[in-house]
Order: sequence, then structure tokens, then C-alpha cells
Amino acid sequence: MTNIAVSALVANSITQGAFNANLLDFFTGKMDGVYKAGVDGSWRMTLPELLGVSSRQGFGGTYGAGIDFQSALMKNLKANWVQMAAGVILIPVVAKTATKLIRKPVILPANRMLKSVGLDVKV
Repeated sequence: MTNIAVSALVANSITQGAFNANLLDFFTGKMDGVYKAGVDGSWRMTLPELLGVSSRQGFGGTYGAGIDFQSALMKNLKANWVQMAAGVILIPVVAKTATKLIRKPVILPANRMLKSVGLDVKV
């Protein structure tokens, strides 16, 4: 379970840094709960607009005055590379350290309890 959480957090860090959208918004094309793929006029990119499924025809969205996809991506990477790199490097390190620290007092008893009730799941 922790591996899935770590993978999701790292993927979120990457999409936030490169595309300026969190993981859920990147895949759904929503912004603040409203579908705005390709028409938000910002440096934010989502998968629907990259695939050309947005309300705008063709590849990409509106990133500003005459800005193309590559320029928008480079702007996002230059602005967010520190937090993206920190997320990609620090999240797995913190998760591994926390897992080692709480293994004996929390994880092992929880796994034993789950096994005793018939669930073959590991925390």
C-alpha cells in the first residue's frame, strides 16, 4: 500500500512541475471541478488537451499569446524544477524512513491482526 501511495505522490509531483496541474486534474482536464481542458488560457496543461480531445481543435491548448506546447512545457519546468526534483527524490526517502521507523510498533501488529481475521493483505 505504501508503494502505491509513494508512486501517486511522485507522479503528482511530476505532473505539477511539468504541466502545472495536479495528477487528478491532469488526467480529467478539470480545474476547480469544472472541465476546462484547453480553454483556460494558462500555462496549465492536461491530458485531454494534449490528446486533442479538448474543446479546442488540434493538439495543445491555449498557453498565452502565441505560445506553443514546447515553450509552455519549458516555462513550467524552469519555474517548478526545484519542487519537482525535491518531490521525486524526497518523497521515496521519507516514505522508506517512516516505514522503517514504524515497522515494529505499528505495521507488524497491523499485518498480524489482518491475517488473524482472514485478510491476506499487508500494510
